[in-house]
Amino acid sequence: MTNDELMHTVVFDSSFVIRHSSLEIMATKKESKKLTHMDSKGQARMVDVSAKEATSRRAIAEAFIRLSRDTLSLLREGKLPKGNALETARLAGIMAAKRTPDLIPLCHPLLLSHVNVEAAPRADGVRFLATVACTGPTGVEMEALTAASVAALTLYDMVKAVEKGATIERIQLLEKSGGKSGLFRRARS
Repeated sequence: MTNDELMHTVVFDSSFVIRHSSLEIMATKKESKKLTHMDSKGQARMVDVSAKEATSRRAIAEAFIRLSRDTLSLLREGKLPKGNALETARLAGIMAAKRTPDLIPLCHPLLLSHVNVEAAPRADGVRFLATVACTGPTGVEMEALTAASVAALTLYDMVKAVEKGATIERIQLLEKSGGKSGLFRRARS
């Protein structure tokens, strides 16, 4: 009998594949591609994380607000009508991360251990980089995305008197770590 004849594959409810031969036994879990916030009837639900192990979680997200050179000049010189726009936006992002479950209906309240928002002026706008961490049963991606988004929205509020055409763009998760799904890192484009 050849190895090919000895090899058998059994599939259980399309989530596990077990391969067996006289030489080895291997179990491989297929990645599930279902929406976790929907029940079997299509109703929105909060995912039950009570049985999940608390692990170290970290996420980094960014948002970019495109500004004119004139507005960037006022920003750098501290001459915007509402004051220190970058520091106000940074603090708003940090506060927003802590309030994410109040803004996103199915997010779990988490005890965040770290939130940081950096504001980096560029030649064509400002990039906000939000980093959030905790030890908990679920990830902090939404908290990082919320922090970056609200920082950009706050800067828009701070500059709208001089530039109503400012554009918020590129709100995205850059990296997350921890939990069952492990590490995600967005490929640089």
